[in-house]
Amino acid sequence: MANIIDASTLDLQERVVALNRVSKTVKGGRIMKFSALVVVGNGEGIVGFGLGKAGEVPDAIRKGIEDAKKNLIKISLKGTTIPHEIIGEFGAGKVLLKPAAPGTGVIAGGAVRAVVEMAGIRDIRTKALRSNNPMNVVRATIKGLSELRDAAQVAAVRGKSVKEILG
Repeated sequence: MANIIDASTLDLQERVVALNRVSKTVKGGRIMKFSALVVVGNGEGIVGFGLGKAGEVPDAIRKGIEDAKKNLIKISLKGTTIPHEIIGEFGAGKVLLKPAAPGTGVIAGGAVRAVVEMAGIRDIRTKALRSNNPMNVVRATIKGLSELRDAAQVAAVRGKSVKEILG
């Protein structure tokens, strides 16, 4: 379902989820670098994430944004929320995503909140279940969102009309 989206035509916003200082020990001592986990989205159902690594923080963020623009996905929305409940899993990261009534707002922590807000979801309840590693939580959230299907997609797969699916 994840199809390639051209980032140049979109008005994307970006958010840095995690900055990490990493070091490599060599003969002369330690070499410090930075890694930045960045989420981008247009607030209307398109979202992506990227990881950038560099010697300076701004360079790492820039690289992360460029990487995120290469990994955009379109997600199914139902008004201001998601069409159905789903659990996204990646590695040890597991995220429960539940639709919520209008006016509920975004009930999510750190990494999940960044992804959900960049995707344009206004009402949702979430819970990060296992890992709290931002990279795995972001990947699990993106995977869960990419597996969402609306009534039209389900009807097409089953060979029925949307009216028959919804009852």
